[in-house]
Amino acid sequence: MKKIIFLLSAFCFLQIIGFAQNPLSNFSQKNDVVSNFKHFSMQQLLDTAKYYVEKNSTDTALVCYSLIINNSIQYPDIEQQKIIIEAYNKASVVYYYMCDYRKAYEFLIKALILCEKTNYVSFEHVLYTNLGNIYYHFKKYDVCKSYYLKALSLSSDTTSITVILNNLGSVEMENEHLDSAHYYFDKSLQISKQHNNTHAYSILNNMAQLYQKEKQYDSALYYFQLSLNESKINNKIEKEAYNLSGLSKLFFEINKTDSAIFYIDLSNIIATENNFLGILSDNYLTLSKIEETKGHIKMAFEHYKKYASLKDSVFNTENFGDINQLQRLYEVSKTNQQIEQLVIEQQIKEHTIKYQRVIQFITLFVLLLVSIAILIFFFQKRNLNFANKILVEKNHEIMELLQKSSELKEKKNKKNSLNDDINDELLHKILTIMEDTQIICDPEFSMDTLVELVHSNQKYVSHTINTILNKNFRSFLNNYRIREAQRLFSEPNAAIYTIESVALKVGFKSRTAFRDAFKETTGVSPNVYFKAMLA
Repeated sequence: MKKIIFLLSAFCFLQIIGFAQNPLSNFSQKNDVVSNFKHFSMQQLLDTAKYYVEKNSTDTALVCYSLIINNSIQYPDIEQQKIIIEAYNKASVVYYYMCDYRKAYEFLIKALILCEKTNYVSFEHVLYTNLGNIYYHFKKYDVCKSYYLKALSLSSDTTSITVILNNLGSVEMENEHLDSAHYYFDKSLQISKQHNNTHAYSILNNMAQLYQKEKQYDSALYYFQLSLNESKINNKIEKEAYNLSGLSKLFFEINKTDSAIFYIDLSNIIATENNFLGILSDNYLTLSKIEETKGHIKMAFEHYKKYASLKDSVFNTENFGDINQLQRLYEVSKTNQQIEQLVIEQQIKEHTIKYQRVIQFITLFVLLLVSIAILIFFFQKRNLNFANKILVEKNHEIMELLQKSSELKEKKNKKNSLNDDINDELLHKILTIMEDTQIICDPEFSMDTLVELVHSNQKYVSHTINTILNKNFRSFLNNYRIREAQRLFSEPNAAIYTIESVALKVGFKSRTAFRDAFKETTGVSPNVYFKAMLA
């Protein structure tokens, strides 16, 4: 829906600025590209370039940027110079993603020089950030860090500060300066929450990787889940698949292969639908390692073949992209002479200023309507996701209870070591007592207490629990107490509890005993479970 709304607004905008007669048809002949833009103002060229970047038509976008850059002599006005600086910066970003790092670097340096001439200091942090990104790509982390710190010292925009701090955390993590990485990620996340910007999913994912690097797996799991939720809320499909892949690697690292396979399957569904080949290849490599640890050599080899095949596909795609890049750069270079000749003809008549003001007003109105529609859709989707989460959790609890009941009945029918009537009656009494939380959550409750309450002897009670329920008394009791703890954690006012208070409330004398029993029963620590329920 967001994509449709955006395309409609973009189309309306292009109609307003003179593209009413099917703008895309104007570009059917490559040699006419430049002539289509010769009467555009610099701001119109900048907006048009943005449109074509979003449409992934980078060659046409570069033509627009080149027209702006070549106007630097014709337009010495300060405001026009600022547009030229922006064009340099945005063109450098296009070249960066086309892997032409030399050209990207050249344009950023030219933009910096122009910033100094025009005293456009407020834009310099953007240029330093992008220069840092180039050095990060080449793993020159010391130079990269110096540029990020320079950008941070010049930036006053909270969104930019959040991004720069997150980038600095990534650099420190690559340099194995883990304490410093924690500092930058925590500060970035704090600012992100305070100003409600949309970069939280990237910060949370980096924090999860950092905790995994430190082998703090509970914290890593917690931040992966938070990042996954943020990715869903912001409709970042690739980040969602990337987070699920990260979760699978985490569970494989802690020897929980079933959970690892579960998350790989979810990641593969999204990656397959959207052709995320890099994520798919990583997932098949993880699957190969999982099967290898199980001793399934043949299956491990099959997964590895898929991984290798996908890696080859990615490599070939990148090579094809490099070829296309060279072709696009060649085509753009052919238009440079045309651009230089048409610069003189691009003087806008006096009435254009009034015309632009009308355009800006109408554009702002259209964008306002689109923004309202997007906000309504966002809040509806967030409420729906929250309702679905609660529904899934409640269904999960019901299914667990039904499964336990079914298993109990099956085991009761199979075991006949005691007399059937006596066995059924004793089992019924035991289960009735265990359902009474006031009794079983007493710290002094023991096997002797249970024997006394069911009016039997220890031999029969122990035999019934061991043979019919296939558990020892301690494990049997802990299951019921942990179930009560889960109920307390899911209460609406659960925020008033602490881990220690819940442990005492369900009959455990120490936090350590409660933690061990909880993790044995649920697979996660009480702290992680509690945070997930409060989220």
